[in-house]
Amino acid sequence: MTKHQIEVITSVEWRRRWSREEKERLVAATFEAGASVSEIARSASIHGSQLFRWRKELCQVSAPSMPQLVPVEVVEALPAPQPPAQPPPISRPRKKSSMVTIELGGAGLNLVPPV
Repeated sequence: MTKHQIEVITSVEWRRRWSREEKERLVAATFEAGASVSEIARSASIHGSQLFRWRKELCQVSAPSMPQLVPVEVVEALPAPQPPAQPPPISRPRKKSSMVTIELGGAGLNLVPPV
């Protein structure tokens, strides 16, 4: 005969409160070899999606902060590029560079990638 644990909720509270230690214990169990998230969630009487949410919250690794914007230089207008006097020799490798110019109402925005 097997014993089953039954949890009786007697309070009027709609949600159960889980301590961080309880969440960490359940999340750690999901990383054990051969563990099934669904079985662990069922044994704790919670939905599997709740356990996956706890995994996501507790296992987040903070990424190094990266700048989200690229510096932009605002200029009035650029003169038309002058054609080169003679083409560069073919034997010399050319460095590719690019520049994007956006003109808005007479003001130009130059986007030059960092070198």
